[in-house]
This record gives sequence, C-alpha cells and structure tokens, in this order.
Amino acid sequence: MRTIGITGGVGAGKSTVLDYLESHFDACVIQADKVGHFLMEPGEECYASVVHLFGKQVIKQDKTIDRRQVSDVVFSQPVLLEKLNSIIHPAVKRYILRKLEEESAQGRRLCVVEAALLLEDNYQVFCDEIWYVHTDKEIRIGRLMESRGYTREKAEGIILSQATEEFFHSHADYVIENSGDLEKTYRQIEEGIKRYETL
Repeated sequence: MRTIGITGGVGAGKSTVLDYLESHFDACVIQADKVGHFLMEPGEECYASVVHLFGKQVIKQDKTIDRRQVSDVVFSQPVLLEKLNSIIHPAVKRYILRKLEEESAQGRRLCVVEAALLLEDNYQVFCDEIWYVHTDKEIRIGRLMESRGYTREKAEGIILSQATEEFFHSHADYVIENSGDLEKTYRQIEEGIKRYETL
C-alpha cells in the first residue's frame, strides 16, 4: 500500500486534491481534522479531557462540544491551544495508524492522510511521500472569509500561526499549485501519481 501525506496551510484547498484522489484513484482519505472532531464526540477518547480543560460551558444541549466556542477561546489563548493540541494530536495519530493498518490488511492500494500539522507531528515517518498544496495567501484569506465566515483578522492570524511556505517547500516531495485553475490542479495530481509509479 502506498501512503501519501497531504499538507498545506489553512484555506489552501487540500480537500480539492483529496476529493480527486478519492474519486479517480480509489484512495482511502483520512483527514486528521475530521478524526479530531470524531474523537471529541461524547464517549470518544478525547471528550472528557477537552471538557475538563475548557469547562462544562462548552457542552451544548445535545451533549456535544461546541467546537466554534473552543476555537474562539484558543484563538486568543496560545497556552490553551497548546494544551488542547496535547490532548487531540497524539490520539489522532494513534487512530490514523490503526486505520492505515486496517486498510493495508484489506488490500487497499492507496491511502491519503491529510493534516495541517503533518510535518510538525512527524506523520512523514509513516508516509511514503509528502505532497504540499500551495495557494496564494490572498486567495486563502478570501476562501476562509467566504467558507467559514472568518473576519480578515482571524483568517490572517491563523495563517500567520502556521508554518511558512519555505518550511513546507523544504519538506515536500511534491508541490501542487492550487490557486484557481482546477484543470491544472487535476493534471498535477495525475502527474504526482504517475511520478511515484516511475520512481
């Protein structure tokens, strides 16, 4: 089984790449963010620890955690963000490793793991190669304001808190430019798959 790690800054359009790999190459797509959300559900591994960290005021009427409220709190309190990450990230990694083992045992040919902190959390250790999805900063800000309803200040703050383009470029095996032309993005994905097959 081949495992590709997909990374890039927030708003880079990584989901576009993931959707194409899933629909055209039968890839099993694992997104660290979605795994993290799942693990914060009632009864799952991280639920009690997150409630303990933020207090019962983050619990909604249906007993789920108000992730928007948590996001707003950690945006202005880096220490709390660090504590939250120390709860979520190790649990997410364990879950993903189990999932990869299951997919491999079932004969899956391609798995794709996407995480904003893929490199910082050393996911490259169990990925065959790393793809970096690059998009111009202004396009990313626009996407975040439109799709998530962020203010420009919040969008810029999140982008500034993430790794630099130089960091991503220096650690990537392959770079996909995703600044607008979808057909161009798709061609680069096809080339990335073919490139691996000829290595």
